[in-house]
Formats: sequence, structure tokens, C-alpha cells
Amino acid sequence: MSISKNKYNTITLCGSIKFKTEFMKVQEKLTLDGNIVLTPNFFNNIKNKIDLDTKKMLDGMHKQKIDMSDEIYVINLGGYIGESTKAEIEYAKTKSKKISYLESIK
Repeated sequence: MSISKNKYNTITLCGSIKFKTEFMKVQEKLTLDGNIVLTPNFFNNIKNKIDLDTKKMLDGMHKQKIDMSDEIYVINLGGYIGESTKAEIEYAKTKSKKISYLESIK
């Protein structure tokens, strides 16, 4: 007798950490909709507190989260997409990940 496993969609949230409140709302909604949701490592600005090697490590972790995901969900509040988020979107495209946006893009 085989045990049926549920396959939950895994989504990595991408966007500016300045939108922490929106991240939390989206994470809750997507989770309650039956998804596994991965978020950024931090929601406070630590750029001035870490060295380049640590930044590269954290960027690599976020890319690995994208690799583990079925899709990314971009928090583009007010249409804002920063340089790091643009790079994450491009990375997700190279991995053929589905890309969803909080707000429609122009």
C-alpha cells in the first residue's frame, strides 16, 4: 500500500526588503493557499554590517532558494523593482521558473 504524498508548490519571494509588511501579507496568503513559501534571509538592512564574502554567501543562498522553488513571486509595490530583484528575476528566467508579480508590470 503506497502512501499518497501531497506536492505543494514552492514559491520564493523576491523584492526590496523595505516592503517587509507586504512580504508578510503575501507570505501568509500564499501559505494559506497551500504553498511552501521561502523568504529573504533578513528584513533589516545589513549591507553596511557585512563584508563582501558574506554578501556573496547570502546572495547564493537566495539563488539556491530560487533553484528549490517552482516559481518566484516578486513584491513590486508601487511598481518598484530594484537592481538585486532584477538580477533575481533574470536568474529565475534562466532556470525556467514561473514568475508572478504582486502588481502587474508595464
